[in-house]
Amino acid sequence: MRRFVILLLSLLLVLAGLACAGAKAPETSQERTVPEPALSSEVSKDSGDATTASVEQRLIVHNARISLAVADVLDARNQIAHLAESVGGYVVSSTISGEEGDVTGSISIRVPDSRFEQTLGELRSLATRVRSENTSAEDITEEYVDFKARLRNAEATEGQYLALLGKAKDTEETLKVYERLSQVRREIEQIKGKIQYLEQSAALSLIEIELRPIASARGLVVAGWNALEILKGAVRGLIATAQTLAALAIWLLVFAPLWGPVVAVILWLQRRRRKPPSGKAPGEETKAGNAV
Repeated sequence: MRRFVILLLSLLLVLAGLACAGAKAPETSQERTVPEPALSSEVSKDSGDATTASVEQRLIVHNARISLAVADVLDARNQIAHLAESVGGYVVSSTISGEEGDVTGSISIRVPDSRFEQTLGELRSLATRVRSENTSAEDITEEYVDFKARLRNAEATEGQYLALLGKAKDTEETLKVYERLSQVRREIEQIKGKIQYLEQSAALSLIEIELRPIASARGLVVAGWNALEILKGAVRGLIATAQTLAALAIWLLVFAPLWGPVVAVILWLQRRRRKPPSGKAPGEETKAGNAV
């Protein structure tokens, strides 16, 4: 009896093992039907180490903001634009504003990072006085290395999808692989764009220059009495009054068909009241009154 029980238990264990093997078989076939290639963490780490080793020097982005007091804002703006071109850079943006005698401006330029300090020195020499100056440096090496590693992984994934695309057995499988391949390629383009932006930012430094005339550099508000400003205010007031009167005259002229007949009737009535009765000379009533 004991032998029969042992034999029965052994048979049950064998059947359980066969059932587990049968359950794993469909899962393996499903993975072959819908491939999911992915890079392991070891590949990503190796790619990052290789990228770090390939970066010989750190990527530093230099930026500067400087405010200059100059004798002529327009002339200074033109000289700065010429300076940027002479060192191999270019003008990013430029603005001029204000009235004559109080013109202000700003200009932004990008110059090669190797000429950054030289350009700042030449900008200082253009000014009568440096009102303010602020420089900054940002290390983007870690971000750059990270994007490089992501690019290597994405390109490796692209290669795996291309291999699977050539082995696809039917149209449905081909479409699935192609869709995922397209997603990977879009990711590659985005990463390349960010890498290019980081490289350009490190290669070309940004300098923003504010330009102020010498008079305005001493202060925007002048204390005390200023006859010239009072005269300007009076002239502006006179011009505003003349414009108001001219506008009123235009309104009256346009609405003349409405108020003209009314005024004409009023004047006719007043003239009728002053007119003496018919048959008497204009001075007869006055003479008769004097005789009495």
